[in-house]
Amino acid sequence: MCECGSECGCGGGRGMRGFLTKEERIEILSEYKEQLEKEAKGVDERIKELKKNA
Repeated sequence: MCECGSECGCGGGRGMRGFLTKEERIEILSEYKEQLEKEAKGVDERIKELKKNA
């Protein structure tokens, strides 16, 4: 979970260091990408469900 309270990894919350290492940025972006991929999968499933029931 990002410091701002969401899954974005923006570092917008209080208590987050201002300068992250390259490895930390890669980890944050990788986790964010994983969350986006899961969200996209959920959207695809919902679209299929709606088309099936249309």
